[in-house]
Amino acid sequence: MKIPFDKTAKSLAGRHNQKGIELEERGYITEAVQHYQKAIKLSPSWAVPWYNLGLLRKRQRKWEESLRCNQQAAALDPSDEAVWWNLGIAATALGDWAEARRAWRAFGIKIPDGEGPIEMNIGLTPIRINADEAPEVIWCQRIDPARAIIAGVPLPESEHRFGDLLLHDGAPNGFRKVGSHEVPVFDELQLLTVSEFGTFEAIVDGVTADDVERLSERATEIGLSAEDWSRVRHLCKACSEGRPFGEDHSHPQDEFEYRRIGIAARSEFQARQLLNGWLSKHPPAQMIGFNCALPPASAH
Repeated sequence: MKIPFDKTAKSLAGRHNQKGIELEERGYITEAVQHYQKAIKLSPSWAVPWYNLGLLRKRQRKWEESLRCNQQAAALDPSDEAVWWNLGIAATALGDWAEARRAWRAFGIKIPDGEGPIEMNIGLTPIRINADEAPEVIWCQRIDPARAIIAGVPLPESEHRFGDLLLHDGAPNGFRKVGSHEVPVFDELQLLTVSEFGTFEAIVDGVTADDVERLSERATEIGLSAEDWSRVRHLCKACSEGRPFGEDHSHPQDEFEYRRIGIAARSEFQARQLLNGWLSKHPPAQMIGFNCALPPASAH
């Protein structure tokens, strides 16, 4: 008995789709794309290869192609939540707010009406910036399902700044704790907008962690940010992408003879003004070093 052509084609499409996955995992991107496209041609009504191709294009940050592929996948299988999520990310990256709203609502998220950028207050979330090269987890304020604003002071080598607007993924890649609650860590996908803040570094002697906490509170009051970089922990990959609060081994913490403080400010004058006001209330304190670690973007 002959096997019907449509079943033969679907079987062959499945093989091409699987081959595409295997090639993509090995880094053969061009060949993977070819196999996904063959699967699509053989089985045009099958959503899976469209989804896989859209996911590959997301990883490449090729947003127009990712949007098109996920639109096709969503039309073929509207029940697939992962398709809608990746469609929402691609639409957000492109500033297609009508399509982003459509995608998030199809996923099941309540999105405010409007025509421009989505504005929400989802709360603080840890985001892993520079996820593929020199990762650093920093707390950010989420303003919609795929965008967040950096709320802390990243280390200068990250080349990210307080106030940067990020596009982030939606799949948890690790967890952190706020009180007794676990919150997911999301990976940055792209830096969307560079903030107007620079990053300044002060080396201070004669102050405690509590003193620096008061500096941080004062900075927040006036729209700036300050962090104690002396308390940074360097996590192994497994713990960073897991639950570091429950690990059974220790991680090194930078050792400093003095306090190393990161300041986010729009100018050196503004940073020094904040520091001088704080130091005047701590007579034993002494600033023994100060530098602009990452200039405001407008200064370039």
